[in-house]
Amino acid sequence: MAETSSEPPASDPWQALREALRLSPNNIPLRQHLADSLLGAGQAAEAEQEYRAALALAPNSMPLQAGLARAFYQQGKHSHALALVEELVKHPSVPAPVLLLQARLLVGVGEIDPAIRQYRRAIEREPGLADAELAERLGLEEDEDTSDSEVVEGKVRAAWGEEAAGPGVEFERPKVTFDDVGGMESVKDEIRLKIIHPLEHPDLYRAYGKGVGGGILLYGPPGCGKTYLARATAGEIEAGFLAVGINDVLEMWIGNSERNLHEVFDHARAHRPCVLFFDEVDALGAARSDIRHSAGRQLINQFLAELDGVKSSNEGVLILAATNAPWHLDPAFRRPGRFDRILFVPPPDLAARACILRLLLRGKPVADIDCEALARKTEGFSGADLKGMVDLAVEGKLREAIQRGGPAPLATKDLAAALAGLRPTTREWFATARNYALYANQGGLYDDILKFLRL
Repeated sequence: MAETSSEPPASDPWQALREALRLSPNNIPLRQHLADSLLGAGQAAEAEQEYRAALALAPNSMPLQAGLARAFYQQGKHSHALALVEELVKHPSVPAPVLLLQARLLVGVGEIDPAIRQYRRAIEREPGLADAELAERLGLEEDEDTSDSEVVEGKVRAAWGEEAAGPGVEFERPKVTFDDVGGMESVKDEIRLKIIHPLEHPDLYRAYGKGVGGGILLYGPPGCGKTYLARATAGEIEAGFLAVGINDVLEMWIGNSERNLHEVFDHARAHRPCVLFFDEVDALGAARSDIRHSAGRQLINQFLAELDGVKSSNEGVLILAATNAPWHLDPAFRRPGRFDRILFVPPPDLAARACILRLLLRGKPVADIDCEALARKTEGFSGADLKGMVDLAVEGKLREAIQRGGPAPLATKDLAAALAGLRPTTREWFATARNYALYANQGGLYDDILKFLRL
């Protein structure tokens, strides 16, 4: 007969702390001690709860915020951690471990140069924090002084190299218009006022001293139609469209990126009226305070000069840009005359979701589909999320058609079944944006986020 164990289950090592907190729930040092202990034992999710509870009592506590950032990092919630850390490092007395944590987070998002700067600051304050593995990822060596070197993707730039060819930005004339964009009426109205009406009524605008051109910055969670809206803007006015990505501009050799950017603007000026669209513009216009090497700052200066039309007029060049992280964009881009309209592109509302579904189902074999009922069940879904739901439903009908030997129309139940396993992807973005809107909202730039979240 097998012998059964009579040993009692392992006790909770923090039972005494929990009991003390039950008797004194507002004891902040005690709650922080429990949170630190849990984090040290690898129980980051539970530690996060304790840090949040303590921060509800002391929201401005730097040690608590730093602890919460570490808890986020241990759980892989890197965007949450980065939002908190970026606020903490603004304080002159920021602890060195926070600087080290920011360096790790910046490496994770590919921002090598700011990571190097913060890593150096951390080990200057506490040499014991030196991390050989992280230093190697940053392209640093113990016997190498890179303080004045240019660093590209973690490696020191050795010398000038052979210049590459200029950018090959494709010029197109989109067929989509605002009729193909579901919802976003307020954003469309702003674009009409800034871009479309000046082209349709140039004499009226000139009478008031307003030129044809200018810039609009679209920001918001990914998948909500910023790029599609920019393309539809060009289609609405039958103008050319140039979509510019970071790969079209950035090169590793000094001076080439600035030249590429100038050529992009010249290409747009040669095809006026033209909509010049920069996707992920924060990658080209990051805050100069976060950039250590001079080449990055020179590119931003070139970008600002092109927007100002210092050497060539931008009359008839309509500049749109999109970003998921407006907090990383250099403030100089928001000056009047550059991106002087900053528009929040939120997830579609109820009516817009129904409209988007009808657009997505257009041209497909469908039965009577209750788009309004489906829209009510997709609160927080982006346009891309809705497209994913329709694609999933179509795949299910294709499998069914192959088995049956013939097609059948999509029905409401098919879309509802596809929806059952989906969650809105915008939640992660709003978790990060909320911190910036609450703690880094000088000038009310992110008031639209607070209004959307009803904070």
